[in-house]
Amino acid sequence: MTFLDLPQMLSASGSVALPGSKSISNRALLLAALAQGETELRALLDSDDTARMREALAALGVLMSATDDGDLRVSGCGGRFPVRQAELFLGNAGTAFRSLTAVLAFAGGEYVLKGVPRMHERPIGDLVDALKTCGANIESLEKEGFPPLLLRPADIRPGSVVKIRGDVSSQFLSGLLMALPLAGVETTVEVDGELISKPYVELTLNLMARFGVTVKREGWRAFSIPAGACYRSPGVYQVEGDASSASYFLALGAIGASVENPVRVEGVGRNAIQGDVRFADALAAMGATVTESEDWISAARPTGGKPLRGIHLDCNHIPDAAMTLAVVALFAQGETTLANIASWRVKETDRIAAMAAELRKLNVRVEEGADFLKIVPPDAAHPLQPAVIDTYDDHRVAMCFSLASFGVPLRIRDPGCVAKTFPDYFDRFGAVAQPAPVIAIDGPTASGKGAVSARVARALGFHYLDSGALYRLTALAAREAGVDWADEAGVASIAARLDVMFHADGVRLNGREVGEAIRHEEMSSGASKVAALPAVREALLFRQRAFHCAPGLVGDGRDMGSVVFPGARLKVFLTASPAVRAERRVRQLLERNEPANLSVIQADLEARDARDRARPVAPLKQEADALLLDTEYLGVDEAVAKVLDWYHQIPLPWRGGRGVIPLCGGVAGEA
Repeated sequence: MTFLDLPQMLSASGSVALPGSKSISNRALLLAALAQGETELRALLDSDDTARMREALAALGVLMSATDDGDLRVSGCGGRFPVRQAELFLGNAGTAFRSLTAVLAFAGGEYVLKGVPRMHERPIGDLVDALKTCGANIESLEKEGFPPLLLRPADIRPGSVVKIRGDVSSQFLSGLLMALPLAGVETTVEVDGELISKPYVELTLNLMARFGVTVKREGWRAFSIPAGACYRSPGVYQVEGDASSASYFLALGAIGASVENPVRVEGVGRNAIQGDVRFADALAAMGATVTESEDWISAARPTGGKPLRGIHLDCNHIPDAAMTLAVVALFAQGETTLANIASWRVKETDRIAAMAAELRKLNVRVEEGADFLKIVPPDAAHPLQPAVIDTYDDHRVAMCFSLASFGVPLRIRDPGCVAKTFPDYFDRFGAVAQPAPVIAIDGPTASGKGAVSARVARALGFHYLDSGALYRLTALAAREAGVDWADEAGVASIAARLDVMFHADGVRLNGREVGEAIRHEEMSSGASKVAALPAVREALLFRQRAFHCAPGLVGDGRDMGSVVFPGARLKVFLTASPAVRAERRVRQLLERNEPANLSVIQADLEARDARDRARPVAPLKQEADALLLDTEYLGVDEAVAKVLDWYHQIPLPWRGGRGVIPLCGGVAGEA
């Protein structure tokens, strides 16, 4: 499984051009396909979900082509698909699956609709039952009330009154409304119970009207489609920017942007037809500084240095964007309760359970109910902790938790799941979020990197990571556990559960001071051996990256700039001849009253250098963008001064890594 490591962020600012709305894109694609005439869809979202809809429509015989400007031209079929028999795979695209289920029920053909395993776990029985009321012929092929489905030609019943539950998914009502004009008879839909996610139904009605079908309504209780209604192309339709995607960047602004330099999202504004645009109101209620125009919205921290404040919110009007508030709540004073979110249970995953589980990994106190989440923000007794976040193949879980990196470093597993709606999300995130800086200092044993790094960190007020100490600690813990240093699986298991705490005067392992123990030559040799094991390096990789915190970090080792922090603001490679380094090691040993033989130590250093340079994983080498610092004739003070001078010469803002900030990716099983 792939992963993406995020350092702790310091601030955010800038503008983001939003991708097209997924909800609008898939509805517009379907209605353009059903309409009479040709429609040009502009700014259509290009994502996994819309790809599934386009593939399905193409399989049904709908002709689509790209315009010279890169938009999409759809030739409508006038309500009758050319292909009368097909098997469609819709992945985990709920909008596509539910709307096509309804439309194909009245299309007069025989169709099979399938998806990924999670889609087959998402209930659709309420929609199927409502369609059967109109005469639809639908069969569940595996479990009753769930996909996959077989649809045969309907026996349409004129003058039907269809009842559908409103408290499960608004997509059921939306799909039914879009499909009923194909029945050709007057039909009334009555909503049973409280309708959730009303703005998405409003969105559906808005698009239907743009394509020539006006639905009569009685509030949110009943909707009537007149006989003879048919879709007609509006000619050109411009897709709004995605308001749900806007929520992540507006939240970035509320958490980390100054009023003078806010985060602005472009492509959606105060008059957007998407309900999630009202996420901005929720941020304002939390105290954020929010500004809106016709086609953009910006957000920043509260004025006057005040903190965000927790809120209690009925989220029926912003069901998708409300997930973002669950992470914003970590940066607010006071509890936040998100209510009326039962629809989360039947999304790409059980989002209530998923959000609660991942928040708890961060050491957050969460109360989970059938239709609510209560989040208690961190405090001194419950500080945020770095964590590995599972995403459940759910794009919104991945995007929401990226915001938590303003509190602690994170690992996001399967970040590619964002392709469902926002394929380049993390690149856009990296363009507006500013991470804590990191200085990576590498070099062979006894080159002076430890002393120099510690002094540089102290001068800048940064954290200090002695990566070699982690490998020494692993070697020590393995020795104490009776695990051979060549036992890759055994040592990796120990590395993964190291109980380590660095402090001003040393380091503790399992609560015991071991600063002196890990400095013996035996542990130094053991560190070099276990560091050559790929599984051990993987186990310690995120632990090292978890040190990348505010206000900054200086890390020393052998692969800081090449593997651990490839996007470091400054990379330095320290070196000196083996003879000089051996003399330094002899002096260190004599100061500790330990025996020291110069020729033996030099031979050992040369052998270790060769082993470190030849290892297949993360070999010792100077990176192309690392500055060489030969310490053979330099004292520690001179070397420190040189590194500080290089650091201060680097202009801001600086660029590095993926996007603009150093985001570190990888594949589980590889370092």
